[in-house]
Amino acid sequence: MPVLPGKGFDPFNLLLPPNRFNLMIFDNEDSGNTPRAKKRFGQHFLIDRNVINRIIKTADLSESDHVVEVGPGLGALTEGLVESGASVTAVEVDTDLAEVLKEKFKGAGNFEIIIKDALKFSFDDFAVEKGRKLKLVSNLPYNISGPILAKFLSERSAFTLMVLMFQKEVAERIAAGPGTKDYGILSVFSQMFTDVRLEFHVSRNLFTPRPKVESSVVSFKVLDTPRYEITNEAFFKTVVKSAFGTRRKTLLNALKALGLEKEIILQGLNKAEIDPQRRGETLTGAEFSRLANILFLLKA
Repeated sequence: MPVLPGKGFDPFNLLLPPNRFNLMIFDNEDSGNTPRAKKRFGQHFLIDRNVINRIIKTADLSESDHVVEVGPGLGALTEGLVESGASVTAVEVDTDLAEVLKEKFKGAGNFEIIIKDALKFSFDDFAVEKGRKLKLVSNLPYNISGPILAKFLSERSAFTLMVLMFQKEVAERIAAGPGTKDYGILSVFSQMFTDVRLEFHVSRNLFTPRPKVESSVVSFKVLDTPRYEITNEAFFKTVVKSAFGTRRKTLLNALKALGLEKEIILQGLNKAEIDPQRRGETLTGAEFSRLANILFLLKA
């Protein structure tokens, strides 16, 4: 983990060294025709080479890989991805930044950029188009981290490995276990479909503009099948969301959001050997899958 900067720290002392792409890193002040970070896109640009190297190492990239980067920003992480020799596809919604990246990497034969909102981009279709599974490596915009992770998990068949940076508190929720304050919907979904590992934390001082929060890098090794058998994935997700709908409610009350009669819910909980007075945050992934499978059959 990089040493946390002290008082008087100048983030631009950590700019990437000169490179064959002549990559420019910019702050949020006006600098002529330089693109600036845009709050509406949740942009905070990573500027520390040590962190980038650790991310690349975690992704274990080779020339045989095809890696997708969502929200490449000004291309600091992109540069490391391109230099790994892997084929790189950047997905960027900001047209100003996209033009900068096109210019900076125009000499790289293993780079392409797609100008599109990642929430509306089909990673499944893209993997089919490329004829292979992908790796996903990104410093995610803070304002879409939850929705975009849910999308990645729903399209996980497109990926073998995801290495993603989140706000620290989001990363801790993803990796949290049952019975803890951070355990929730993202924890259950992520751990049901992938092997999750919280890799390392990243100081807010290593970004420009500097965010108000710390960040963390999380890896997700995609499983071939869910960790526990699931009869119907859509219904499983609905059960989990209902269970966490109101944390203070017991499962018997929280699961009424499913639209099932109380007797059916109680029968399902009893068959799953789960106390109706327990709360959603106490259930393991195995218990959630068992409960969802039983309720799916009972509601038919």
